[in-house]
Parts: sequence; C-alpha cells; structure tokens
Amino acid sequence: MTPRVVSLVPSLTEAVARSVPGALVGATDWCSHPADLAVARIGGTKNPKTDAVLALRPDLVIANEEENRAPDLAALRAAGVEVLVTEVRNVPQAFEELARVLVACGSASRPRWLDEAESAWTSLPAPRSRTTAVVPIWRRPWMVLGRDTFAGDVLARLGVDHLYTAHPERYPTIPVGELRAALPDVVVLPDEPYRFTPDDGPEAFPGLPCALVSGRHLTWYGPSLAEAPRVLGAALRAVRR
Repeated sequence: MTPRVVSLVPSLTEAVARSVPGALVGATDWCSHPADLAVARIGGTKNPKTDAVLALRPDLVIANEEENRAPDLAALRAAGVEVLVTEVRNVPQAFEELARVLVACGSASRPRWLDEAESAWTSLPAPRSRTTAVVPIWRRPWMVLGRDTFAGDVLARLGVDHLYTAHPERYPTIPVGELRAALPDVVVLPDEPYRFTPDDGPEAFPGLPCALVSGRHLTWYGPSLAEAPRVLGAALRAVRR
C-alpha cells in the first residue's frame, strides 16, 4: 500500500510527485512543482500548520534539516507521525537522500529522472577555468552563501568559487560594501529565496557582472538537477564573455 505522505520541502515534493503518483496528500504553500499538483496546502516551510498536517493522517512527513524547524518536526513526532529528515550539503549527498526518500515513499524502482540527473553531474567535464563569485540569497540585510552549502557545491562543480566558502557561518550577513570591495568576477543572484530581478539586485553592484539565475536550479535537489548544469552554465557563461 502506498503511504500517505506530506512534504515540507518543495524539491522533495516535486521528486515524490514525479516518482510515486498518489503518495502525496499535503505540501507547503511554496511547493510550486509540478504546476498541476493538487494536494492540501499546509502553510510554509518555516511555519507549517501542524494541526493541518495531522488532519491529513500522514504515514510519513518528509523534511529537511535546513529548510524546516526542529520544533515543528518534534511536534509531529510527539503526535505519533513518522518524520524523515534529509541532510543535503552537496550534490552526491542529494542523490543519496533522494533515493532514500523515494524508497520511504513507496517507489518500487529507481526513477529514470534520478539516473539522468546523476549522469548529468557525474559526466560534467572539468571546468576550463575558475571564476570567483559572491552569492547573495537575501537583502535587507544582505546574506550570502557561506560554508558547507548545497548551492555552493553546485557552483563549485560548474567552475564558480564563491568567496565566503570558508566563512564560519553557512549563511553569513555581510555588508553590501564589503561584498562590492571583495571584487568577485561575478555576482550570482538567484530568484529565491529572495527574488532578485534585473531591477532589484544588480544596481547594488555597479561595475560588477551580475548573473541572474534560477533558484530552483541552484538550490533544489530534485528533478531539476537533470537540467541544472545546462541552465546554470548558460546563465554564467553569458556574463563571463
């Protein structure tokens, strides 16, 4: 019997919806893929309505140690719900955790998209050159990628070394003046979690090349991994010319 699953992580929602049709009964308001997903919505990743989750009578809740808050997960466990918590800090770990989640959600076999995604990254040629970057993920205040992040590993595999990879914090708050003074080769501006746009972000970095990139391809670990090298690579090459 397929378990009843509630997902608190957008990328895992997409992975389960693609791989185990009918398993998902609930997802967060931020779970935007697949576009036609028809399940109950239970609030945000940081503020899920635990009573709404429990009302769905899930056999399993899938979560992530970074995206979801420990008190919410503890409340669900205290109510007798099984909670599977993933940890994804790099690309290989993403594939391991995806396989674990899909088995727990009732997948009878490894989905083709997962093999294609893993192949896309394992067959990636070594970068011909390295580029330095700062990668803001928020403004007011400005926050950037720091140490030990999935998005940082994604960029490193594409030849982009962000300048705060050795920072003691994973998402440090850095004054924008300091970011400009670091003189990166490129400023990488994703459209999530903060939605940077051509009119909201690049103006803070006059004289520096800015690459506006898909946050889904930079930070999601799911089916989007299959096309992420191509999509992100194209966006980065456009500003390196």
